[in-house]
Formats: sequence, structure tokens, C-alpha cells
Amino acid sequence: MKSEPAPDAPVRPVRPGSRSRWVTIGVVYLGGVVAAMSLGKFAPVGPAVTGQLSLSLSQLGWVISAVVGVGAVFGLPGGYLMRRFGAQGSLVYGLALIAVASAAGVLAGDFATLLVARVVEGFGYLLVTIAGPVLVLRLADERDRSAALSIWATFVSVGLFASTLVGGAAGEAFGWRGWIGLLAGLTLLMAVAVRLRLPRSGAGPRAAAGPVPRLGALRWPAALAASFCLTALVTIPVIVLLPTLLIDQHANSAAAAGASTSVISLLSAAGGLLAGMLLRRGTRVGALALLGLLAVPAAWLVYGGGPLAGVLAGAGTLSLANGFLAALVFATLPLILERLDHADVGSGLVAQAGSLGSLLGPPMFGEVAAAFGFAALTPIIAGGLVAAVAALLLAGGRATRRPPGAA
Repeated sequence: MKSEPAPDAPVRPVRPGSRSRWVTIGVVYLGGVVAAMSLGKFAPVGPAVTGQLSLSLSQLGWVISAVVGVGAVFGLPGGYLMRRFGAQGSLVYGLALIAVASAAGVLAGDFATLLVARVVEGFGYLLVTIAGPVLVLRLADERDRSAALSIWATFVSVGLFASTLVGGAAGEAFGWRGWIGLLAGLTLLMAVAVRLRLPRSGAGPRAAAGPVPRLGALRWPAALAASFCLTALVTIPVIVLLPTLLIDQHANSAAAAGASTSVISLLSAAGGLLAGMLLRRGTRVGALALLGLLAVPAAWLVYGGGPLAGVLAGAGTLSLANGFLAALVFATLPLILERLDHADVGSGLVAQAGSLGSLLGPPMFGEVAAAFGFAALTPIIAGGLVAAVAALLLAGGRATRRPPGAA
């Protein structure tokens, strides 16, 4: 078995016969989880922030969504930029940037300062989301690669769940500034841990292996990215708007609605793990993609005016589908790349598409629900899921096997 690369050497794909470096993959994964905790850190302390800084709900919304807004605009350029600095260096820099921006947010006294801090944080988060899957791809052997990437796909849901679970209590105990400061410190510690575990790649043009991918080489990754965008567009808003639906139409208390939503959002991670298990057993991507169509009737359960149990079951099914389809996207990416060392650009494209869907979905659903009622969301979700599965099937049909580590 090959030993871990020496410090200062870039991470290279494992060679045939080598074992996956699961401990290092775990450290990379935890880096993603901590970054995702910062993504959702204002949700549990929103009322305190708006009260102390005199923010409107619209301004709070901009503060929350600014991070994914950066990814929606700069995902693909970030993938090209990473070819100059290396994936492992980008992961460390990204976590460090999140920590510094979070610390600046602790000192914010108005909306403009807080928004700027969040935009800077968004660039750090973008680096993490692009670098993470690239490193996981290189650290896992071919047999484990799809499963490892499927696990990586759960980092957002796990991070958001942890942030919601801990943030409320921490905010009450230390105030919202104390909670953000604690998270800044945790992120900085995570950056140090990643730096110690991963070798340091060189900077500059030579850090990128292989030629820059041709535009034509991105057409199949673009189909995969479209699937990811559509999945996020029609499933994430269901979770975001669920508390409002439960309170307004099913007479739930805010606490009960929040607890139900937290549990349901975590089911996305379960969907990702399920996809990873099935992929590791050799199930083809196309067959698994078709399972995503089973979630289409769930839209009627959520918004069809049925009982509370049906609403929760439907929302849980859509959350599972979100994680399941997202895991298939990440697992399929290395199989459709023209070269494995194009993973940085492919990852950037997928990150941009997912951020775009996450950014546009909630306001779109809110506008439709306000104008036509919640029932009007049902055909949108159904059509989006069908289109997402179709794009995944199209990309998955191009999937090929190659020797581990082949360029």
C-alpha cells in the first residue's frame, strides 16, 4: 500500500491496489460540515440579529443568502482558479477565509458591514465546496470513489442540522455574537486540522495538472450540473417553507414546526448515504436515477391539502430525494469527465449550479405560493424532479470506467 504523500507534495489519485485514505477523507468531510454550519448560522439567531442591528426581514434574508449568491455567480470561475492554487490549499484557504469573515461579523454594527462579511465568507465557502469533492476523488480508490463522493454530498444537510441544533442554545447562552465567534474559532481549528492532515500543494500555474478543459469537454458535466440545479430548485424550498406551512395551515407551534423541519432536513443526509451504499454494491447510476421519480407523488402529499401526517411524509420523501439525487450527481462526475484532472472545473460548475438552484428556489416558491396558493407548487415540483432525473440519466449514460488515477 502506498503511504500518504509527504508534506509539501500535492495529493495525487491513489494508485491501483492502494486503499482509500478514509481518515483523510473524514477530515476533509468534517471541513465541509463546519463550513456548512457557518452557511446556516444566522437561522437560529435571526430574531436576535434583527433586533440588535435593526434589520428588516428582507435584510436578514440577504445576509442569509449572500453565501450561496457568491457560489451562484462565481462557481465555474472558482474551478478554473483552483487549478492555479491546488485543491488542498484551496480547502485550507477557504476555511481560513470563513473563520476571518465570521470574526469580522462578530464586530458588525450595521447591515452593510454584516453583508460584506457574509460576501467574503461566501468566497471561502465556495472554495470549500469546490475543493472538497476534488480531494475526496483523489483520496478514494476506484471501488470506493462513488460511495465516498456520495458521503461528501451530505455535508450541507449535516452542517445545517448541527448549526440549527447547537446555534439556538449557544445563542441563548452567549448571545448571537458569542455563537458566531464560537463558530469562527471552530472553523479556524478545522483549517489547522486540514492543513496538518493534507500536504501543501504548490501555488502558481504548475499546481494544475493537465491542460485546461476544452469548452466541449464540459457539455456532459453541464448536464449533470443542470440536474443538480433543478433538484435544489424544487426540493430545498419545500424544507425552507415547511415551518410556515405547518404553522399557517396545520396549527403547529413554532417550536413543533422547527423540530419537525430539523428532522426532515436531516433525511437528506440519509438519502445520500443510501445512494452511496447502493453505488458501492455496483448498482448503475441510471437505475438509481430512476428511483428519484418515486418522489414525484410526494409533492401532492405536501401541498395537496391532506392531513399533517401526509405533509410530513411527503416533505421527508422530498428531503430524501434531494440527498439521493445530489449524491448521484457527485458520484457520476468523475465518470463523465474527459480527464480526472478536470475535476476542479467540473466541481466548480456543479457548485455554481447547486448554488443557483438554492438561491432562486425559495423566493420563486414564495412568489408562486403568495399569488396562487401552496397547491400551485405541486406541478412545479413534479416537473422539476422529472427534468432533474432526465438530465441525470443523460449525463449518466456517458459514464465510463477508467483505471484509478488515470488522467
